Amino acid sequence: MTTPAQRSRLWPAALAGVIAVGSGLAIGELVATMVSPDAAPFVAVGSAVVDRTPTLVREWVITTFGTSDKLALFVGMGVVIALLAAECGVAERRRPPAGVMIVVLFGVLGVGAALDRPTAVWTYAIPSAAAAVVALIVLRVLVGMLRGSSVSGEAEGVTRRFVLTAGGIIALAVVAGGVGRRMLADTTRTVADRLAVRLPAPRSASKPIPAGVEVADATSFVTSNSDFYRIDTALRLPSLTTADWELRIHGMVDRELRVRWTDLLSMDLIERYVTLTCVSNEVGGDLIGNARWLGVPMKTLLDRVGVHAGADMLLSTSSDGWTCGTPVSVVADGRDAMLAIGMNGVALPVEHGYPVRQVVPGLYGYVSATKWVVDWELTRFADATAYWTDRGWSAIGPIKLASRIDRPRSSASFAPGDVVVAGTAWSQHVGVREVQVRIDDGPWRTADVATEYSRDTWRQWHYTWAATPGKHTVTCRAIDADGRAQIETPSSPIPNGATGLDMRRFTVE
Repeated sequence: MTTPAQRSRLWPAALAGVIAVGSGLAIGELVATMVSPDAAPFVAVGSAVVDRTPTLVREWVITTFGTSDKLALFVGMGVVIALLAAECGVAERRRPPAGVMIVVLFGVLGVGAALDRPTAVWTYAIPSAAAAVVALIVLRVLVGMLRGSSVSGEAEGVTRRFVLTAGGIIALAVVAGGVGRRMLADTTRTVADRLAVRLPAPRSASKPIPAGVEVADATSFVTSNSDFYRIDTALRLPSLTTADWELRIHGMVDRELRVRWTDLLSMDLIERYVTLTCVSNEVGGDLIGNARWLGVPMKTLLDRVGVHAGADMLLSTSSDGWTCGTPVSVVADGRDAMLAIGMNGVALPVEHGYPVRQVVPGLYGYVSATKWVVDWELTRFADATAYWTDRGWSAIGPIKLASRIDRPRSSASFAPGDVVVAGTAWSQHVGVREVQVRIDDGPWRTADVATEYSRDTWRQWHYTWAATPGKHTVTCRAIDADGRAQIETPSSPIPNGATGLDMRRFTVE
């Protein structure tokens, strides 16, 4: 058992470890500004964690934290690093050079994570190596001071010199880390470029939204850019300008092609409302949104390069190396699959793929919606795999018919009488014909469906319930345009989308 006297010697050592590792990370951030933002130790390790997190764990994180999953990752990593850093200081105080070895291990992991990034070159190793060197020096200096002397009236080993030295190192680390983080996160050039973009008028505009498309108190038919869900693997937003952007099209084609931003603007643009859905969306979840997209039909570009008969996969790659496999047949079957440059009347927000992303009606995003897209390879599903299919997800992911209750919320209380239940249903590129509602274990009743805008967008519905006193459960299900009913058996999103029925429990009193 550790005595109070021993604890008084160990907490300064733990603090020394935290200061040492923190200082190293700060310097690593600063050095990364001269190499690449993707080489920063914290981001590199975080990306490696995301890439290697088991699918079930990742789905739990998305279900629990939703679009705050990246914040949760950074907070969790910060806590773990702080605990390990504290142990590093204690180990160096008790059994040198045990702490030094832990720091070396930190450095090796950082270098390995950086070099493992899809866009890595050998210089990606430099920031993590620099971080390890600085952490080693600081650890040896601070722990050496703790070992060397003590001052009467203070905890053993904690001297005025130690306090001043530690304080000075902390101050320098804060400045270095702050400058590095600010420079790495600087999107001034990209933001200025986006603000300067003037979107051209589409050759084929979206049709006006007719009256009767929206239901009062249900989800808005059009999702604002700020409210549109964002689920991706990018821990650092790629910073591309229209001048930087280029799409290379190669592989099983008659002729390779490189497309620039000005080339896109010279093509015939289309504008369409399309509802996108994340495969991680649980039953009743909100990882879905509907927006007005402006872009070039993807088929136009495939026609220009001449796709070989055997090519059945369009393998797209984002600027940060993320990959996605989309069936060529879907891109070429006449649906409004596009390289989008606009969202709800403005240039794409950076977090949604600026300057160019893919939008494909009817497919989950993991097999279609590549953001910051810079590369297309025409290949075969038999010959290539993509990021999520390598992790156990299905190679082809058509969006499943689903419905959701938006109003009222679960656990609400009502007085007896008419209660309006409202919600949303979707079956992208197929369409929703009918929505049904069931109260408790009663029969299915047909709800009133709003006017359908298109088969590529969600459809709202409402049902007036003559509520009676007691506790009740309300369930909904959708019927698609082909007469198929929503799958009622519950299943998780893995490997190709969740199934089951959304329900709400209410009290009427």
